[in-house]
Amino acid sequence: MGMVGGTLDAFIGGVHRRAAIMDGEIELVCGAFSSSPEKSKETGRALYLPDERVYANFEEMILKEKELPEGERMDFVSIVTPNHVHAAPTKLALENGFHVVCDKPITLTVEEAEEIVELVEKSGLVFCLTHNYTGYPMVKEAKEMIASGAIGKVRKVIVEYPQGWLSTLVEVTGNKQAAWRTDPSKSGAGGGLGDIGTHAENLAEYITGLRITQLCADLTIFVEGRQLDDDANVLLRFDNGAKGILQNSQIANGEENDLNIRVYGETGGLQWRQMEPNTLIHKTQQGVRLIRTGVGNLSKAAQVHTRIPAGHPEGYFEAFANLYRNFALHVRAHWDDKKVDPVYDFPTAQDGLRGMKFVQTVIASDKSDTKWTTFE
Repeated sequence: MGMVGGTLDAFIGGVHRRAAIMDGEIELVCGAFSSSPEKSKETGRALYLPDERVYANFEEMILKEKELPEGERMDFVSIVTPNHVHAAPTKLALENGFHVVCDKPITLTVEEAEEIVELVEKSGLVFCLTHNYTGYPMVKEAKEMIASGAIGKVRKVIVEYPQGWLSTLVEVTGNKQAAWRTDPSKSGAGGGLGDIGTHAENLAEYITGLRITQLCADLTIFVEGRQLDDDANVLLRFDNGAKGILQNSQIANGEENDLNIRVYGETGGLQWRQMEPNTLIHKTQQGVRLIRTGVGNLSKAAQVHTRIPAGHPEGYFEAFANLYRNFALHVRAHWDDKKVDPVYDFPTAQDGLRGMKFVQTVIASDKSDTKWTTFE
């Protein structure tokens, strides 16, 4: 793995590095960790990389690594920068034959996302977008249960992602995370919508296997002086006739990262919370059943994404690691011209494009006087 972004003081870079090495499949061999060559070198030394494999920028890293012999050069690029620095390294890596893992969202605009999808399809290379919540075992179990008809035809979906950390104008206090996430030139057209709303959209479609076809949105900037939305309420229509509600907020005072979903079908319902990830709740008119990670006759998809004995928390890092492990399996299969069992899945460039179009459609709906806006 070669990494773009992810200095020592960056949050998500450290998450990716820990997740990538968890299964012993991946080794960090080089990086362009910062737009500052000095900070990049400092990070590389702290990670015990040789100076010659720590680069001043991603262009230098990709082009110089390409010159190294196979088996020595990096095999893929992991991009962990703010949103506005996703497209350029992704495109350059794909154009030079390197597989890619990219933090979400895939790009800053729909047009850039379409270019990347075309490059991935043309090159045949492996691309993973880290919608990490799809890596949890109980998310896999929920998906399998719905696909097998355990709750009947889906009728209603409620998905929420409340946070409270932007309840005040934190971005002007020196908080780097808040500063770039609320800056349209770095974050894109969506604020909380692009940051956490896309996680909710992706989770709803992943678990149910359905696609959103229409939506009706209301976006708000509650904190005076902020440039991008910090609260979103969206009504949803799905392709099987189901209805839904998606809400995300970064001004829900006191909330942490309470991503949660409820899916109701003709014969039952399922409920999952990211803050209690080992538990999936199965509800029917006859009673409530708790399904626990590592306990009982779980689906193959849940089993292969379970890492430790029942009762031990499987959390954020493990879910991230599941995506990296699955990505590594697909890269090896690509080398050997083999197929991988579909249970070892991960979000793709197409999922990234869909997320960008979701942001675009929600913003269009919010600005429109029409009740329903089509989600192409």
